[in-house]
Amino acid sequence: MPPGSKIFLPNRSLGYVSNHIPLQVRYIKSRKENLIVTCVGKAFHTYGISHFGLLSVSGLHPLDITCMTSDAYHVYTACDTTVYAWRRGTELKHTYNAHKNSVHLMLPFGVHLITVDQESNVKIWDIKDESVFLELTFTNETFQITTTLHPSTYINKILFGSEQGNMQLWNINTAKLIYMFKGWGAAITCLEQAPALDVAAVGLCTGKIILHNLKFDETIMEFTQDWGVVTSISFRTDGHPIMATGSATGHIVFWNLEERRVASQLMCAHDGAVTGMVCLPNEPLVVTSSPDNTLKLWIFDMTDGGARLLRIREGHSVAPLHIRFHGANGHNIISTAGDSSLRIFNTQTEQFNKSLGKASYNRKISKKKNRTTYDPLKMPPVIQFTSEVTREKEWDNIAAIHSGLSVVTTWSYHKLKMGELKLLPERLQGKKTTKPATVSATSLFLTHCGNFVVIGYSDGYTDRFNIQSGLWRDSYGDPKAHENAVRGIVVDNLNQIVITGGSDAKIKYWKFKNKGSRPLTISAVDEPISFFRTHHDSSMLAVALEDFSIIIVDIDTRIIVRKFEGHTAQLTDATFSPDSRWLISSAMDRSIRVWDIPSAQLVDQFQTDSACISLSMSPTGEALATAHVDYLGIFLWSNRTLYSNVTLKALSATEEPPTVVLPEISSDSSENTEELKEEEEEEPEFISPEQINCELITLSGLTSSRWVNLLNIDIIKKRNKPKEPPKAPKAAPFFLPTIPSLSFQFDLKDTENTNRESKLLIPKNLLNLSAFGKLLDETTSSNDFSLVIEKLKSYNPSVIEFELKSLDPDGGGSVVVMLQFLKCIEFMLKSNQDFELAEAYLGVFLKAHGKIIATEEKLRSYLPNLQNSHSASWNRIQKKILYNLCVVQNLKNL
Repeated sequence: MPPGSKIFLPNRSLGYVSNHIPLQVRYIKSRKENLIVTCVGKAFHTYGISHFGLLSVSGLHPLDITCMTSDAYHVYTACDTTVYAWRRGTELKHTYNAHKNSVHLMLPFGVHLITVDQESNVKIWDIKDESVFLELTFTNETFQITTTLHPSTYINKILFGSEQGNMQLWNINTAKLIYMFKGWGAAITCLEQAPALDVAAVGLCTGKIILHNLKFDETIMEFTQDWGVVTSISFRTDGHPIMATGSATGHIVFWNLEERRVASQLMCAHDGAVTGMVCLPNEPLVVTSSPDNTLKLWIFDMTDGGARLLRIREGHSVAPLHIRFHGANGHNIISTAGDSSLRIFNTQTEQFNKSLGKASYNRKISKKKNRTTYDPLKMPPVIQFTSEVTREKEWDNIAAIHSGLSVVTTWSYHKLKMGELKLLPERLQGKKTTKPATVSATSLFLTHCGNFVVIGYSDGYTDRFNIQSGLWRDSYGDPKAHENAVRGIVVDNLNQIVITGGSDAKIKYWKFKNKGSRPLTISAVDEPISFFRTHHDSSMLAVALEDFSIIIVDIDTRIIVRKFEGHTAQLTDATFSPDSRWLISSAMDRSIRVWDIPSAQLVDQFQTDSACISLSMSPTGEALATAHVDYLGIFLWSNRTLYSNVTLKALSATEEPPTVVLPEISSDSSENTEELKEEEEEEPEFISPEQINCELITLSGLTSSRWVNLLNIDIIKKRNKPKEPPKAPKAAPFFLPTIPSLSFQFDLKDTENTNRESKLLIPKNLLNLSAFGKLLDETTSSNDFSLVIEKLKSYNPSVIEFELKSLDPDGGGSVVVMLQFLKCIEFMLKSNQDFELAEAYLGVFLKAHGKIIATEEKLRSYLPNLQNSHSASWNRIQKKILYNLCVVQNLKNL
């Protein structure tokens, strides 16, 4: 398989709460609490009923879960033909695999589990042994099983409902059909046990709910809901004769069984079908779930006996359209979707997720009760927004553009609601705003001070508003900024310059306080502009063009500094890394690419099954958040470069990016870690050579403390002089020679060659060279100074000073050794390596032995060689430094 992204590792997904699989409620005696289990695709969540806190996330299934049920010990899930039993929500205990078709119904039955597949084949399992206890076979043509029920007190009896409308009661111990109910001529969608014995509630696809006595095969009472299919049924058991039924339109009806009438209704309880509904035993509570990605807890405490919303856990009901990190800590993501809502998702804990509500032309009227599913005041979805942390507690700090509207709405992150202001210029106020206008807002930017919003429109106008009061302040252009739609707007950090880009392929720079109508500068680009993306702390502006390329513009110099080409479809979004080194872009070709700005190279790329519609990089650089077409969640990718060594190299833009699976709910990435280890073994880390080119001057790479203070070592020693003089070591025997160094060591290397009969150690010569001096002395014949240089690199500044001072004849050295050191420095300068070390060592040497060099002819005559080598190297460096200084100064003066 091809490798995935080198930088980003799939982490987890946010915003998933429930889907079409009905929820399950389990009572845990040890916790004395009811737990709610909801399905979210390939995993299931377990929530506590008290605070709706997420307690656990199950392991991932190979495919999406097709059905789910539970008992006091296990949660059972079916994935295609396999059934799994989980303990404590995360521990896989049993696996049952004998079906040939996908399992769609399950029912725990004591020590057995009943499963039904799509072909109506029934298997009864022994839970502990994982063996099949009994098999029943039905045919979909005559009896297609749609639901199951175990009637209370009916020992070993199971009731099956069918698509054909009839029911069958079977004894699973003897495998015999006990009774067949004729039915009501419509498909049975749900079965539920009533609090009364022998009575079951039957929900039909026609909207009828029938309370049927199974013992006498008689219908006790019949109800009809006006909204079609009955999706769920539940009964209150806290002393009130209430039956709750859910519909495919999201409404819930509460029926009074004693009076045989409607007790109350919950209109628009969900935006989707109420697929899961359970009244908690002996409590005035009912919990519901829906494919609209919400989980709700209702309490019956209204004066009319109705239910009100007590707790909610929700996500987007349709795919997100625009996401952005908010704040400096990178913990919160603001997201908008096609359901016209604005939400906040917390990356640390789901309990901090918030909803800012749905966009409405009049929030007060929309909040009135008994509103039908169609809300004429609901605004079109938000397609783009901008936010700032500054002043967020004082007034609205989010401005949003709606699809097809010229009105821009404001929102408050602090108050978690939609603001009262509607930003609209005077020239458009005479038109109706409740219908899509011919002129619509296309781009906007909230200034870093949090006071102003600059808005661009499809007719080329650009206006500035005060977000606190909603008043119009200024416009740019005479009369408009661009001939066509304004696609991008950016304001610098100091509110001095406004930059606008339009579909007329022009970038214009305006004074923020626009006293004149002319722009300061106009820059033409090759193609119409799609959008702008700016870096908060730098002067870089990313401009996406309609030819699928991206250019980087320096706002200070107003010139194009980089251009990136490689995407093959419309660009959807782009974001800078916090250090402004990377630009991360996404497009409809399903690829996400990382561009290295300094080197102007593509360094990483990958693609997903669904195109990324929006992305945002965390302000701390820890994670990348992405939203994809047709996916309800927000996906987080962790940045590997923060905690491991990642080697990045230039990639070809025409190369096909590898496909990466989107992050799942679970954060367990052990499999990914193993893949990464294998990848690292196959591709070792890149190590730069010590010298890229022999013509380039190369520094040593040592810390500056090892050489920069060498010339001032005397001053440092005086400052660090101890208060008490050091104690002298014990005198050594007179016949043992020592090595001249700062550390006291005996020189025993020649003891083995001496005559054993003599106790005297006679040196070969009268020179008292140190270990470093002896290395220099050995180079007189070879002139190979590599070992000498390595030895010097290993010394600290004090040892280096001591060794260099010990080279003169008075210190135990000789003129020959001093000459060899000068040759060593010349060798370092000519090799263009360790340049700063050679300069520092030469400075110390000349400072210590200046008088001796002046008196010795050999040393004095060798200095011109050093001067020539030094001048050749330094002149080359100085020329480049001066050239760069001139270029930078010239750019500053533009």
